[in-house]
Amino acid sequence: MAFVVTRVDLDRNRYRSAIWLAEADGSAPPYQFSAGEHGDSEPAWSPDGRRLAFTSRRSDQPGHTTLHVAPVGVPGEILTLCERPEAIEEPAWSRDGRRIAFASRERTSRYEAQDERARPPRRIDRLLSRLDGEGWIIDRPRSVFVMPADGSAAPRIVAGGPFEHGGPAWSPDGTRLAVTAARHKDWDLQPVDDVFLVDPEGGSEADTDGPAEPRPLTAQRLSHRSPAFAPDGARIATLAEDSRIIPSHAQVVVLDAATGEQRVLTAALDRQCAPMPGARAPIWDGEALLFSVEDRGGVHVYRVAADGSGEPERLIGGTRAVTGFDLAGGTLAFVATTPAQLPELFVRDGDGTERQLTNLGATFHAAHPALPAEHFTVPSPGGDGEVDAWLIRPAGISDGDRVPVLLAIHGGPMAQYACSWFDEFQLWAAAGYAVVYCNPHGSSGFTESWVRSIRPPEAPKAPGTGWGGIDADDVLAVLDAALARDERLDSDRVGVLGGSYGGYLTTWLIGHSDRFAAACSERAVNNLESEEWSSDSAGFFRHEFGVSHLDAPDAYRRMSPISYVGDIDTPVLILHSENDLRCPVEQADQLFVALRLLGKPVEYWRFPEEGHNLSRTGSPRHRMQRAEIILDWFGRHLGGRRPEKVSALPE
Repeated sequence: MAFVVTRVDLDRNRYRSAIWLAEADGSAPPYQFSAGEHGDSEPAWSPDGRRLAFTSRRSDQPGHTTLHVAPVGVPGEILTLCERPEAIEEPAWSRDGRRIAFASRERTSRYEAQDERARPPRRIDRLLSRLDGEGWIIDRPRSVFVMPADGSAAPRIVAGGPFEHGGPAWSPDGTRLAVTAARHKDWDLQPVDDVFLVDPEGGSEADTDGPAEPRPLTAQRLSHRSPAFAPDGARIATLAEDSRIIPSHAQVVVLDAATGEQRVLTAALDRQCAPMPGARAPIWDGEALLFSVEDRGGVHVYRVAADGSGEPERLIGGTRAVTGFDLAGGTLAFVATTPAQLPELFVRDGDGTERQLTNLGATFHAAHPALPAEHFTVPSPGGDGEVDAWLIRPAGISDGDRVPVLLAIHGGPMAQYACSWFDEFQLWAAAGYAVVYCNPHGSSGFTESWVRSIRPPEAPKAPGTGWGGIDADDVLAVLDAALARDERLDSDRVGVLGGSYGGYLTTWLIGHSDRFAAACSERAVNNLESEEWSSDSAGFFRHEFGVSHLDAPDAYRRMSPISYVGDIDTPVLILHSENDLRCPVEQADQLFVALRLLGKPVEYWRFPEEGHNLSRTGSPRHRMQRAEIILDWFGRHLGGRRPEKVSALPE
């Protein structure tokens, strides 16, 4: 089996990733297969298991990606199939091993000029024109390509712009590709991805007419992603969600490949079947399908009959999160993590026996022992369920100690804190803080009604409390319960922090409460009204809230933390990335300017050349500096341990 191992090169301020191989039976130690100096990723086995396709950043041109095929266990050399100025993603082999499909952005003629100042202006005629981490995409549509697996011909576009395509999946006979895209009229106003069937032989880069038109298989009722053909070619499994009301759980759906008739298989679970991260196409296992599920902090693997004849059954459970899985020859391989363990590779044999194949985190854990996360539940003030919560205590505290507390709030809001390794929590606990976190109303991992409960009262369908309602009540109830749980936690030294929606709720809480000694609001939404026109997902809140900012501006303003900025007396640390397109930096500017004009205590750090995911995928140096800024801030205000050195930061 093939998997990816990533490491940090702090000296060169970059990440390096390599392809590793492991024997499923554990008969030999796992070993590094590719050099891993340039960012090797997305391994995909050929059907006969003798070749491995993977992508790499080993080009001399910045930003270029290469696609390679390497022999495994047989003589031969690594072939470089193609090089593109964009990312190459989702490589997929045809069943006969002769062709590879992949997704990549296709640049328009506007990019022929190397100097941006010599390029013509962009014509923008739809909402989805930019994407965080990608930049402008309106003139770089995501297309699907096909090329020979021996590199004998250049890639050909088989499904192209101006639409965004993804998820190429081959039919068993190789005559069709299933892809997903929104190609209907006004698709940016009603963003619903359908399944299309594509002729893999159609079109050529030299053809003036372009590829043949994809044939729609579905018709905008459910929004689909991640298709997978059944072995008989007559059915296609996807992950799909109800496009009529957002948020909705993604479900496992089986389509008739001829008629598009749909059967939903997992509605009875009432759980999210597209975990973030780790969502992948359902896997066919005979007449059943394997898929993953978020469930109250866990991420597990389930199996369900493809004809809907039985209820889904759990195959892999436990207090852990499965972040990736695959099936071959009756062996289920998966990567799993816990709050105290970095991700490792496991296999589950046909008899249900589990074996751990890697122990790559052993050296790190030996040097930095993990602190356990104690799970507890708190009745929601809403009276409709229990909030899952966790507490990590710092090491070495005694009965007479008084420990500062950090209350962490996740982003989303349709996401969950999983039973997984979270480096920041361990870092804060090592610095002497007790860390409290939870999955309040609006989080995934629970029922669909729980997820929708924070839609505003103005929503004509599934109205709720709005953001800053029952979700805020839940978070405060969890904090109260944690403080009552352990008298060593100091209620006078509590800080609150979060990113994205977590930053939103942080700013909201300090505008409605004076119980926090300090706060860190990161990449936050502070003004929902301006977010609706400035974000890369401009216009999306009208789906999530059920009303638009044009029809119900008062609802947006009522739910915006900036409306209550005059009530903020808590010292605030603002962190934001200058290239953040999801929550543009103007959101941070609004908060800072208002607080500064009001003479409130505020400190603002802007990270250049970083996007919304700075804390996860930003440059290593910026991530380290961010961590030190947070520890220094709370150390000054809560009395926790400050870093010995705040590296490369101005006074």
